[in-house]
Amino acid sequence: MTSHHGDIDAEFPAVIDQASRRELRKSLRKSRRSLTLLQQKQASRALTRQLLKHPQVIRSRHIALYLANDGEIDPAIFAAEARRHGKVCYLPVLHPVLHNRLWFVRYDSEAELLLNQFGIPEPAIKRGRRRSARALDLVLLPLVGFDAAGGRLGMGGGFYDRTFAFKRAGTYSPFLMGLAHECQKVESLPIASWDVPLDGVVTDRYSYRFNRASASSTPKPAVDRLFIGRYRTQSSARRFRSSRSNG
Repeated sequence: MTSHHGDIDAEFPAVIDQASRRELRKSLRKSRRSLTLLQQKQASRALTRQLLKHPQVIRSRHIALYLANDGEIDPAIFAAEARRHGKVCYLPVLHPVLHNRLWFVRYDSEAELLLNQFGIPEPAIKRGRRRSARALDLVLLPLVGFDAAGGRLGMGGGFYDRTFAFKRAGTYSPFLMGLAHECQKVESLPIASWDVPLDGVVTDRYSYRFNRASASSTPKPAVDRLFIGRYRTQSSARRFRSSRSNG
């Protein structure tokens, strides 16, 4: 399966087996929910180490992420570390007018969180604290499953696909990076023409970068050379300082 930004509608079938997607979604959600609390905490710490040394994270200043739910791998530890390094974090908010689309509102330790119509916490919308999807540097997306070609299986609402549909024209920014437990990787996903492929995925074990020209990915094993806080490696610390000064 190929995956070129400029020709997604031509190569992804418009009609797919929705029953297969539902069954796969059910199975993968069950797998991630079966992880114990300890396993979830360990995965969150491992994810943070992976993200803090990722070149795309290092060069990004405005980063959208999410609040974990339903067994999703939790980026909360990373969010706290990212803010310490001068990054500005945002959470998705249901758009009040446009159906099934998202706004992004600044998220910090003082953010007021309200439950949306789905019972999911999101920051209160305040003037001057929103950022458009196009103006983000990096988006860390939750997912139910992913494959080696950058396909993403979400919860089925289509919020991210509609919000970032402009990426199908070949726009590089923002970089769309899925976050997942390694057990959420599958060999191949049934893909629809409206699905927006990922640029990369980071799990608790590997970092994947998807080559749109060859639809291939090369996983890089997690190496604990970068630790949280003041115990970062010297080279990584320099990169973070550079990122902050260029932001």
